Amino acid sequence: MAIKVRDYEVRLTRNKDERRQVRQLRYSVFVEEEGANATEEQKNLREEYDAYDSFAEYMAVFHNGKIVGTYRIIDRNAAEKMGGFYTESEFNISKIKRYNGNIAEMSRACVAKDYRENALVMRMLWAGLGEYVVRRKIMILFGVASWVGSKPVESAQAISYLYYNHLSPLNLRATVLSENFADGVNPKLSRMNILPKDFVYEEDARRQMTPLVKGYLRLGATFGKGVFIDKPFNSYDVFVMLQTKKIDAAYQKHFLGHENALGHLDEKDGPIKTLGKIMLFPVTGSFKVVRAFLEFLLREDAADAEYIEDSKENEGEEN
Repeated sequence: MAIKVRDYEVRLTRNKDERRQVRQLRYSVFVEEEGANATEEQKNLREEYDAYDSFAEYMAVFHNGKIVGTYRIIDRNAAEKMGGFYTESEFNISKIKRYNGNIAEMSRACVAKDYRENALVMRMLWAGLGEYVVRRKIMILFGVASWVGSKPVESAQAISYLYYNHLSPLNLRATVLSENFADGVNPKLSRMNILPKDFVYEEDARRQMTPLVKGYLRLGATFGKGVFIDKPFNSYDVFVMLQTKKIDAAYQKHFLGHENALGHLDEKDGPIKTLGKIMLFPVTGSFKVVRAFLEFLLREDAADAEYIEDSKENEGEEN
């Protein structure tokens, strides 16, 4: 399904040219702006990619036909074809992989420089991701959230705050693979409790958080243990996980009617019931709930939103 708001649209990419545009946007942001390493081939093509792009799907926001924001999505089926998830190079996610139900990794989130002051682009990416979760019956979304640079101490308040307040439950907690750090990177930099708890202040922590990390927290996300120093990508990463049954109470109340609408769900329920039970409703009933969720994300722009079903979604999509 495509979601349109005036001259903006969010949906999965559909063809080779759109996928190329995604990789070109990623090159502009990650390589040219943030200093990630690139191969000679990538420099010649002006595209950022890796082996995990082969079977990944791209969620993209279009403005007048130009891609201005994107997420890379890899679900369990795609990961099996590629031999694993991208985040497994940084974190041990074995507990999550044992979870009973569909899971999906979100990565390479970025927005074009000229559109970062336009909150609509990021909200539309979230709306597209939300629709994807419902349609594909995703029970757990996960990935990494990053800061630019190689010194986690520069985000000590934010990272320590996540450690003391928002670690994932033990049965699903990812842990950093510091042994995978590049040569010369000190494994001690993987510690999240950079500051003692008494020295951590929420207001200061939130100032150090990226907009993406703040957005994940609003959705009720939790975080793995440890910081990964990605020297080639000039970033340091924390693992983020969102169980769809535990979406923040404000979101649940808005689109499901009460604050604990998903609280009864656990792993034994199988594919989510409400974002869950809606999958068992007639199509019209399901869509009403999905639309309410999307309207909550789009906020003041919801009145201009159009929802377009595409029976040929992804038909003919190429790498």
